[in-house]
Amino acid sequence: MSTLLYLHGFNSSPQSKKAIQTQQWLALNAPDIKFLCPSLPPFGNAALNILRSIVEDHLPEPLFVVGSSMGGFFATCLVEQYNLRSVLINPAVSPAGGLDHWLGENANYVTGEKWVFEKNHIEEFRHLDPVQINHLTNYLVLLQTGDEVLDCRDAQARYTGAKIIVEQGGDHSFIDYDQYLAAIHQFLILDSTIN
Repeated sequence: MSTLLYLHGFNSSPQSKKAIQTQQWLALNAPDIKFLCPSLPPFGNAALNILRSIVEDHLPEPLFVVGSSMGGFFATCLVEQYNLRSVLINPAVSPAGGLDHWLGENANYVTGEKWVFEKNHIEEFRHLDPVQINHLTNYLVLLQTGDEVLDCRDAQARYTGAKIIVEQGGDHSFIDYDQYLAAIHQFLILDSTIN
C-alpha cells in the first residue's frame, strides 16, 4: 500500500486546513493510499527523528511526501536522504535564518500548547539544512508570489531544475490549495510509476 505523508508547517498541527483537505481528497479519490500526518514538534532534530522513523517503518513500500512551509523543509530533508517524491507548498528555505523572532515562550496556533524556543534550536535547523539539492526531478514546488511570510524567489532559486509552479498573488497558506490536489496525486503517484 502507498502512503502519503503530509507535513504541516511550523507551530501548526495535523488539524491544519491543507492537511484536512488532503486527507479528505484522498478518501474520496484515492482510498487505496494511506494518509499520515504526524504532529511535529517545533524543534528540528526531534521532528526529523519522528519523520525518519516513519519513513523507515514504511520502506520499501511506496511513500510520498507533501510538505507546507516548514513541512516543506522537512520534506526536502527526507527527499535528499531517502530519494522520495515530494510536493512542496510555499516551502521554508534554509529556515534557520528566519527563526530568531520565535526565541522565548510560544503557543501552538491550533492546540494552544506552550513551548520554549532557544538559540540551540535554531542551530539544529542550520545543521539539518541539506547542502545541495540532488534529487531535483523528485520535486513539484507550488509557490504563490503573495506569500507574506516567505519570499517565493528563495524557493525558486533553491529548487531550480525542479518542476515549479508559481501563481501570482495568494498568500502563505496557498489559497485554493484544494484545486491542486488532483495534480499533486498525478505527480506523486501516477507519474512515479512512469519514471
